[in-house]
Amino acid sequence: MPIFTPGRRWQPPYMPFKREKFGPRLLASVEKAVKGPLFGCRMCGNCLLQETAFICSMECPKGIRNGPCGGSTPEHCYVDETRPCMWYKIYERAFKMGRQEMLLEVLPPLDWDKVGTETWGDVARQVKKVGMKNVTSGLLARDPVTRTATWDSIFRPVRQTEWWQGDSEYHAPKYSEPASKLEEQLKAGEFVVTAEVAPPLTVSINKLCSNVEMVKPYVTAINFTDNPSASSRMSSWACSTLATQHGAEAVMQIAARDRTRIGLQSEALGANALGVRNILCLSGDSMRLAPTPRGRMDVVDVDAVQMLWILRRMRDEGKYMDGRAIKFPPKYFLGAAAAPFASDPRFQALREHKKVNAGAQFFQTNLVYDPDGMEIWLNELAKRDVLNKVYILIGITPLKSFKIAKYMDDEVPGVFVPEKLLKRMEAAEAAGNAQEEGVQIALEIIEKIKARFGQGVHGIHIMAVGWEEIVPRIVRDAGLLPKGFVEPAPAEKTAAPA
Repeated sequence: MPIFTPGRRWQPPYMPFKREKFGPRLLASVEKAVKGPLFGCRMCGNCLLQETAFICSMECPKGIRNGPCGGSTPEHCYVDETRPCMWYKIYERAFKMGRQEMLLEVLPPLDWDKVGTETWGDVARQVKKVGMKNVTSGLLARDPVTRTATWDSIFRPVRQTEWWQGDSEYHAPKYSEPASKLEEQLKAGEFVVTAEVAPPLTVSINKLCSNVEMVKPYVTAINFTDNPSASSRMSSWACSTLATQHGAEAVMQIAARDRTRIGLQSEALGANALGVRNILCLSGDSMRLAPTPRGRMDVVDVDAVQMLWILRRMRDEGKYMDGRAIKFPPKYFLGAAAAPFASDPRFQALREHKKVNAGAQFFQTNLVYDPDGMEIWLNELAKRDVLNKVYILIGITPLKSFKIAKYMDDEVPGVFVPEKLLKRMEAAEAAGNAQEEGVQIALEIIEKIKARFGQGVHGIHIMAVGWEEIVPRIVRDAGLLPKGFVEPAPAEKTAAPA
């Protein structure tokens, strides 16, 4: 095991995609011989060790370069349970060293032209550019601010190239009129309800459209998942477009797992042109959860934070990632996932802070079954002055059985179901009314969330997981019918085929 990393060397170093000259090849060999045993370096050619507490982020099985996914735990990586979550360890070490604020810088995706090559040469060239005399005097200065500035003058241009220019600052949207109905209602201070409708497993859209029509009167916007559990379904952009055609506001989810930087930009433009005004950026479930045969599990081209950064710049600066101008830029409301119970609340708050800085305007959280425990996470966000920069919708899923409740608690990353709720579901199942008890629990949680309205909470997001018909009842019984609600006409019953 490498000396300065808590993980194990589970993947070999990258090889370059082009033949290098003898000098760079020799330097790369020396760099690999040194950084491999010390840090488990994979020779990505885009070294970030300075920013990640000297733990290589490329040891993350997902290849995520800007912080943990929603499945981060102190126990182990949910993709490979034989090793720790590398990003949890990075956060843990950074907090101990007092370097946690360095983790806010939005770091770029890999430049694959540099993968497999050395980084030391880039550092040496930057030292030459700054001037050896300036570097020496700056690093030896007594003033810590001067030392930090000198260090940054060397390493920042190496890791933050012209085509990226990531930073650790908050970037407010550069438009005034709401991009969507969802944004409009949140800005108006309304308690907002959104819900999910599951994309179909076939090309038939009858059930999808009927679910959209059924849920539409009760919510502000409808989410469409993007191949959850890494299992194929109809695409989120297709479902979002169909929902828009049916007069519903859609929230299109985009999982980084299945996107390249090129595909992300083109998909966002296309969906926006078709009327989609809300985009939720997710890391996506690992292919580890997919049915066999599984796809690649080692590299994500862009992570959720990078997706937010790219899409925000497309909208606000009218730029593609490669610098080309967009004559008619897209206009959308950007969201991200948040996980109040995934790991240490301090770590999660830092992760959420970074997403807000990158461009997230609203959060839809993972499932919450302990609204009192969620308060710790909200307090950590408040300490970071984040609550006034983002709208937060709390994730709600009504439990249908004790088995599902137990599965949520044991198997779903970032979800915690309190013991008292598990006992309630177990007793209800024995009595034959588990579904009703699950609905009552959801209503009780919603009541507690409503009590926090205006204190960092702005609404709920109902994830019915294939139980869409329960959404109208939950909204009605929770007293959350939208303003101007009109009772929809009863759905016409079609005769069963002979």
